Amino acid sequence: MADDNQFFRPIRDFYQRTVVSCSADDALVDIVAQMRARSISCVVVVAEGKPYAIVTDRDLRNKVVATGKDPASLCVADVMSTPLVTIAEDDVLYEALYRMSRHNIHRLVVVDQAGVLAGIITVTDILRLQAHSPHQLVLDIEKAASIDTLRELHQRIQKLIIHLAGTGIAIREMVKLIANLNDQVVIRLIHLLRSEKYPDLTDDFAFVVMGSEGRGEQTLSTDQDNAIIYDDALSDAELARLEAFSQDLIDALISIGVPPCPGGIMAKNPEWRRSLSGWRQALTRWLSTPTPDNVMTGSMFMDLRPLYGRADLVDALRTHAFHYMANEQGFLVRMAQNMTNFAPPLGWFGRIKVEKSGPNRGRIDVKKAGIFAITDGIKTLAIEAGRLQGSTHDRMEALVEAGVLKPEQVADLRAAFDFLVLMRLQGQVEALRSNATPSNYIALEHLNAMEQGELRLALEGVAKFQSFIQHHFKLQLLRN
Repeated sequence: MADDNQFFRPIRDFYQRTVVSCSADDALVDIVAQMRARSISCVVVVAEGKPYAIVTDRDLRNKVVATGKDPASLCVADVMSTPLVTIAEDDVLYEALYRMSRHNIHRLVVVDQAGVLAGIITVTDILRLQAHSPHQLVLDIEKAASIDTLRELHQRIQKLIIHLAGTGIAIREMVKLIANLNDQVVIRLIHLLRSEKYPDLTDDFAFVVMGSEGRGEQTLSTDQDNAIIYDDALSDAELARLEAFSQDLIDALISIGVPPCPGGIMAKNPEWRRSLSGWRQALTRWLSTPTPDNVMTGSMFMDLRPLYGRADLVDALRTHAFHYMANEQGFLVRMAQNMTNFAPPLGWFGRIKVEKSGPNRGRIDVKKAGIFAITDGIKTLAIEAGRLQGSTHDRMEALVEAGVLKPEQVADLRAAFDFLVLMRLQGQVEALRSNATPSNYIALEHLNAMEQGELRLALEGVAKFQSFIQHHFKLQLLRN
């Protein structure tokens, strides 16, 4: 158990403090001499103490030796690799593993809170820790040679989360772990399909995820919410191949064990597979006509995150949305109004109201009770402030920096959000242990007195946040 937990300890506990740095103007031969003398495989390029590039032995092989260039005629700037992938001292070890895997690199430069060079961490440092771990699971996903193998690995992800539940790992890190592992499964599946069936597939598209997956906040019962954005210049033949690929991809995800979206929000469906201009038109329609359905759809879409392919297509679409909403706030106001419609189930004297009948009698849906209100309320504020990147936690911190929320407000909201997500995940884990289907419901009778008290406080915090949103967006002036 302790071995698993160490992957959620901060980078500062593991990274190498001794790292050689240089400037971009330094002569390459001098830097190579230092690398040889110190038996090191990389040198970090810095400017005013902050790293922005790196020179590795791979750079020397590929950019100097393989090309037959004269090292004496080169400076560091001629061979260094940019942009540099860094990680903060306070990030957890698993995050380092994920970034290395995502960027196909073997080391990360570590920076302090001011962005100053602090050290370096390598994949070898992580490999020393343990073979049976989240890291090993990522390696196995990367090596998976078939859909059947990915299906087994998807089941291992669930078993790993069940194993880690209740070990004291912060819920923020747990949901990030789930999202990261699920990302790896999808990315590997795309590579397998392209290699086996679609070697001729265009590169001019992006596969994006949305909703909780887009925010990196998945638990164990999250279904699919994905789409494809493709370049306007694709030919009919390329579009036909992309359509076939999207059908196979989503069907394969379902076969692996990722539930389909009940509302059909999947890239295999034509309305969720459009050109960039087609998506701009659809987004403009949602934003300009904020009906309840358009608000729900548009809000979910604003969480879009590129998982594979051309990120610039996503950036262009997000820029279009921000530009529109900067001049017309009707959609944002309706988003805010929708968030306040999900009132926490609190009765007189703070009593928690549960379902009175049906299959969920005695239980509450924690997503509708508070998680949705927090994520969408924060999202609405983040869109308004132009700080939409990352998870709900990231957005909360960005809103404090922007002066939209006070630190004490965010502290209370973070505590409420984390507790509700924790209750959701624990309920899903218990369902899996009982061979039941995980859902967003939790049984009040399964919570002890302290947990019920925390739940009540969390729901009161949600109600307080809704009041803030009502005031911030002046919803009392809104006509229905």
